[in-house]
Amino acid sequence: MTAQTPLGVAVVGAGYWGPNLIRNFRNAPEWTLVAVVDLDLARAREVIGGSTEVLATTDLDEVLAREDVDAVAIATPARTHRGLVERALRAGKHVLVEKPLADDVESGRSMVEAARANDLVLMADHTYCYTPVVQKIRELVEDGSLGEILFIDSVRINLGLVQPDVDVFWDLAPHDLSILDFILPGGLRPTGVAAHGADPLRAGKACVGYLSLPLEGGAMAHVHVNWLSPTKIRQMVIGGSRRTLVWDDLNPQQRLSVFDRGVDLVQQSVDQIERADRAAATISYRLGDTWAPALPEYEALSRMVGEFAGAIREGRTPRTDGASALRVLSVLEAAQTSLRARGALVEVAAETPTLELIR
Repeated sequence: MTAQTPLGVAVVGAGYWGPNLIRNFRNAPEWTLVAVVDLDLARAREVIGGSTEVLATTDLDEVLAREDVDAVAIATPARTHRGLVERALRAGKHVLVEKPLADDVESGRSMVEAARANDLVLMADHTYCYTPVVQKIRELVEDGSLGEILFIDSVRINLGLVQPDVDVFWDLAPHDLSILDFILPGGLRPTGVAAHGADPLRAGKACVGYLSLPLEGGAMAHVHVNWLSPTKIRQMVIGGSRRTLVWDDLNPQQRLSVFDRGVDLVQQSVDQIERADRAAATISYRLGDTWAPALPEYEALSRMVGEFAGAIREGRTPRTDGASALRVLSVLEAAQTSLRARGALVEVAAETPTLELIR
């Protein structure tokens, strides 16, 4: 493999998400699509459009044995991820895996450790993290434009689809949690998780859900997910000590707005400043301008597959690595424990240290 030679990739899973990966790998100069694997051979053949250059097969072992396959992208249900990912890693293949990483933390941790042991890239397909708007949000958080983060409110609600095998938390919240992990310095590391869910349809699973995530420093993140809303909303508000950011993903004319408005604490005396006695401070309200950052236009998935190739070639950790996916998974699992405990605050499982590749 040279810097100029495209990497070979096989996509496992030709259902809902697989065709999107297939299209982007085909269009990316860094990649050659070698094979598509699916239990339904007819479906695999359908998604490659009759191409004779791409193998359609049901035999994963055949694909993993091929020397022209450098990496595998897995787009199958979460319950199958551990077995497929670890088979690919044992075969010496780098792995891109759809979210969530797995259906339990133990499986996710095993996958991260297997990638480290084999010195291979394990990357999570957290697609939203590669969108222009989320890249910009991360930049504004990192450069201090918002100041100290005080609160985050995220809403992801719509009508359906009620999933047969997971609740609304596992279906929708991974999007918001992966975004929070990407934009927050050091990743998403809540001091606990409190989850409240409702099942008014008697579907046997939460169809409406609320996550409260207290963060270090006193900030609070809140995530609302819902399958039952006739109105579709995709919005995130990040309040900082300097500015507040509003992301409305359903407003293509102005997805991102930054408000120079907020609350200031004015200390009343030198003694109070020395004591940092915020409770005794005077509250003032700041009303400033609003501006909309310019955002470039590109497809997030194309950036994501490019990042996967870059991490492999450069022997580095991808921006959405296995450890970031494990942090998201840990929050989801803690949320399930909290649900069973009627909303009690639950500690998040300790994560595996960040997966660093050494060449």
